[in-house]
Amino acid sequence: MLLPALPAAAEITLPAGADAVSERATALGVYQLPIGPEEADKVPSRRFEGRILRRTWRLGGDSTVLQILAPLRDQLRAGGYEVLLDCAARDCGGFGFRFGIEVVPSPDMMVDISSYHFLSAAKGDEAVSLLVSRAGGAAFLQMITVHPPGSAATATAAPAVAKPDPGTPGTVRPVELAKVLEVRGHAVLTDLVFQSGSTRLQDGTYASLRALADYLAANPQYRLLLVGHTDTVGSQQQNIGISKRRAQSVKDRLVEELGADAARIEVAGAGFLAPIASNLIPEGREANRRVEAVLLAE
Repeated sequence: MLLPALPAAAEITLPAGADAVSERATALGVYQLPIGPEEADKVPSRRFEGRILRRTWRLGGDSTVLQILAPLRDQLRAGGYEVLLDCAARDCGGFGFRFGIEVVPSPDMMVDISSYHFLSAAKGDEAVSLLVSRAGGAAFLQMITVHPPGSAATATAAPAVAKPDPGTPGTVRPVELAKVLEVRGHAVLTDLVFQSGSTRLQDGTYASLRALADYLAANPQYRLLLVGHTDTVGSQQQNIGISKRRAQSVKDRLVEELGADAARIEVAGAGFLAPIASNLIPEGREANRRVEAVLLAE
């Protein structure tokens, strides 16, 4: 698979069997390219401005993260890129580094804190970062590229799938939810957008909910548990109520608009008991405010 996101001299060929998962683009933005391991809760970075393209892939097989990343690193060097940072989990800074850099939300990008490898590289005003991790029996690859306005790469880059904003929920294509549910037993519904200060979903079409409804219809042997989660702002009792009401809002949308069987969907609120990131930083609190679908047997 040949990727035209980089200049012709540095085109990247992915391993065979790499399945595209998601694509997000920012026409003009700023990307802080990590250039050093995490130190004192900060990740050293260099500012790059231009068109930002964020893409992820899922790879089957038993290749290690380094076996996947090494050929990509060689291709970047051959294309004239200077490698600025090349580190594995603990050497990068482990948990602190993972949550100090930009990572496409799960399930589009899955990162095991103990099994990932990161690389950043630059050539002039162009930047590239690669993140590879193994999770749930598969490997995941994230590539973020930045090209200055007016460059050839900016003009020829592949069409993007935009990140949702409050006005256009559901525009990010989620990873195949069926695979995530069957491999991991649960999946975060990353495209959901709730009304500001409310537990109600915003109006709009959500790809993840359509996928869940289709999956239930095609697999009568399964049920779903929708679990709401929060950050640590407020008491646990308050957060349990908020998280359960958000899960109920998701169920209502599945049943009323997508025809899902209400008897096969349960809801629960976990409050802040099951964080997936640190509640000490804004990015971590945002990640913790989520609704997950958990697969249950009939």
